[in-house]
Amino acid sequence: MTGGAGPAVGHGLSGVADAGAFLARLVRLDRGALVRLRPVPDAGRTALWARLPWEVLVVRTVAGSAPGDVTVAAAELLGELEAGGSALPRRRDDGWRWALPPAASRAVEALPADEVRRIATAAAGTLREAVAHGVGGRAVGQRMVRDALLDHVAVVVTPDDAPDAPVEVSQRLVQGLVRMGFLGPGDVQVRVAGRWVGLVGPYGATWSRKVAELALRPTVGRPKG
Repeated sequence: MTGGAGPAVGHGLSGVADAGAFLARLVRLDRGALVRLRPVPDAGRTALWARLPWEVLVVRTVAGSAPGDVTVAAAELLGELEAGGSALPRRRDDGWRWALPPAASRAVEALPADEVRRIATAAAGTLREAVAHGVGGRAVGQRMVRDALLDHVAVVVTPDDAPDAPVEVSQRLVQGLVRMGFLGPGDVQVRVAGRWVGLVGPYGATWSRKVAELALRPTVGRPKG
């Protein structure tokens, strides 16, 4: 084994504007966020994955092939792109601890983008009103109201092929789609992939476990460890 540093590894992204827009919004929401780069097989593109502070995953696919499945600090990669550099920041693969949804998914509904935006705007107005004037005459903290709003089921979709299995879209997904700038012209798809529900817009997608999967379950009778 010889000493010295090996050759620098490049990030491989050519869609710098798209990647930069994704990273800039992500860093504004969470300065310490990680971003996971996963090349899309045989497509010359890379999926950028990240987790928002309110526990949803977001993804945007950009041009260029990353050097494998790697995780780096979003702020460091953004800085490299803004400086016109091509180096991959220090890898932080051990910091990524979240499962990803399956690659295969199916569409169950299409929602007008204006309706999704309206839902997000209404929730933001409710938060401001509750913090300013309380709920039922009682003062409440902003965090308490925010968490309650995020847990709220904003849309319920009944698939034609599974009328007894409604798909619940939480406000967490809606806020992620809007705050990350994934809305655009056209509809937003509600998609299901195994135990995951996603909202897919023109510029990216948000994913979360199904609402029922997030409910706390008793662990009686289960060994620890």
